[in-house]
Amino acid sequence: MANTKELSVEEKLRAIYALQLIDSKIDEIRNVRGELPLEVEDLEDEVAGLTKRLEKLNEDLGSIDHQIKEKKNNIDDFKTSIKKYSEQQKNVRNNREFNSLSKEIEFQELEIQLAEKHIKEMKASYENKKEVVAQTKEKLDSKQNHLKHKKAELSDIMAETEKDENFLSEKSKEYREKIEERLLNAYDRIRGSVRNGLAVVSIERGASAGSFFTIPPQTQMEIAGRKKILTDEHSGRILVDSVLADEEREKMEKLFAKM
Repeated sequence: MANTKELSVEEKLRAIYALQLIDSKIDEIRNVRGELPLEVEDLEDEVAGLTKRLEKLNEDLGSIDHQIKEKKNNIDDFKTSIKKYSEQQKNVRNNREFNSLSKEIEFQELEIQLAEKHIKEMKASYENKKEVVAQTKEKLDSKQNHLKHKKAELSDIMAETEKDENFLSEKSKEYREKIEERLLNAYDRIRGSVRNGLAVVSIERGASAGSFFTIPPQTQMEIAGRKKILTDEHSGRILVDSVLADEEREKMEKLFAKM
């Protein structure tokens, strides 16, 4: 909510420039953290993905192992059947019964061969999957270790900067409440559209700070007069004179020294 007290143009310019200095200081703090929070987030996603993959691979190994045991049990059953049919052949009454049992024995032997073939294939698959498990585990361990270090790094930076950022955020809020809504909206819009976040700049050597475009002498005099809020026609930034800027910077340096 903007302050109901009507500020003079100069007071508005001082408040908006002070707000810029505070917000730029917050930007500096956040730049120290840089891409670290995103790096941590990406690593957490990678670790979660690899963990899930490892779980699935281990499930697959368990499933293959179970299937191999089942095939071995089937082979035992086939051998039992062969033994039973071989015993029955000793007591047959004719060739037809003997041949019928021989076919059953032959069928069980084929089933054994097929089961042994499947076991061989599954064992090869099991060994291949074990290699993938080892590689995945190695990669997961590496990512977890990397994540641990990055989290510690971020934690250290947060511990160093969080207090300062909170202090500055409170000050930013205080100054925002002094500024009328229309001017504040313009400030936020400009700040969001420029790379360095500078919505308010001072006149340095006849040009707006950070710009190569010269400000006409008449406009410079109007800016120094502090009777109206003027913007740089090239960048759209709000302009203040260098004397006002120096005075506000000095005030803010004292404020920042309290952090």
